[in-house]
Order: sequence, then C-alpha cells, then structure tokens
Amino acid sequence: MREMILGKKIGMTQIFDAEGKLIPVTVVEAGPCIVVQQKDTENDGYQAVKVGYGGIKEKNANKPHKGQFAKAGITPLRYLREVKVDDLSKYPLGHEIKADVFQPGDMVDVTGVSKGKGTQGVIKRHNFSRGPMAHGSRHHRKPGSIGALGPNRVFKGKKLPGHMGRDKITVQGLEIVKVDAEKNLLLIKGSVPGARKTLITIKKSVKS
Repeated sequence: MREMILGKKIGMTQIFDAEGKLIPVTVVEAGPCIVVQQKDTENDGYQAVKVGYGGIKEKNANKPHKGQFAKAGITPLRYLREVKVDDLSKYPLGHEIKADVFQPGDMVDVTGVSKGKGTQGVIKRHNFSRGPMAHGSRHHRKPGSIGALGPNRVFKGKKLPGHMGRDKITVQGLEIVKVDAEKNLLLIKGSVPGARKTLITIKKSVKS
C-alpha cells in the first residue's frame, strides 16, 4: 500500500526555512483515519481496507454503515474510502492512520475536487482570445464558428461555453514541508485542489 491519508484543506500560508527562504504552503488537517472494514480475496476477490475520516452524529449514518462501525467498535464517520493493501494484518479494525505516516521531504500526490465556477464562456473556460473591440464588430466574447456545414452537427468535444470547475483533480509531486503529529497537520509546498474545508486525499507520489 502506498502511504495514504484523508484530510481537510484548511488554507494557505507561508513559512520560512532554515536558510530564510519563504515557502508558500497549504495547511491540511490530515486524519486521524480509522480502519472500518477489511476486504479479502475469499469474500471480495481483492485485498483492501476501508478507512473513515471525520466524525458525524449517529443519527446521520445509514444502517449498513452503522453495522460496519459497530463491528469495528468505533463511532460513525463522515467519509469512507477504500485502499488496496498487500498485508491485511498490518491494518486491523480500529487501527488509526495519523499524519506521521509522512515525513518532511516526502513527495505526495494530492487529489481533490476543484472549485465550482458555474457556467462560463469560452474566454474564461478555454482561454480563447476576444474578438475586435471596435463599435461595429459585434463579436467581442462569442465562441465564433463551431464547424462545417457538411455534417450538420456539432462534433463531440467542441470547446464551447458551459459548466466549469467541480472536477476531480490530482496534483502530483508536491513536497511535504512540515509534519505536526500532535495537531494532525501537514504543510504541503504549493497549492492543492479545492476550496477550504473540502476533503482531499494525500498519497505517496507514484513518480518519486
């Protein structure tokens, strides 16, 4: 299993390293994540563990999840994700995965859902250039021609105005600058996808 933890994006700030260089960082509340369920080859056809993060009231959990939480002997959790593992014995029910699973200098891949921007035009959505701004052009921010007359249809994938944002995005090769195990905080160099307080997944980088 690649080292993995679920967390919540707190926001961005900046710190100084030992040489006095300024580093922009994203602060993430990482874990603790708790193992809720084990899946093995005999029953499920693959090996994995289901981990949970973020507490909720018991009345807000559905019945199937309540059964899993009761079996693991833990309180209900808001977010549940599966992670494939090689050795299930290392992750018994109730096992906690904390921020110290990573160390400063580790390279990670961060996955989150980008900020939603609603319906946008082609200039903002696809970086088109605007048309002439003179008074008689009547073509300032329009998409322009959308295809030939022959097919009498718009081809799939054509860049047009539409919904922008709210996409699942993974940023690879980010560096962990600082780990605060007591407060469950990770300081990651650079920016990560999503708005504040959104769920993100942090995994050890596949390219490191």
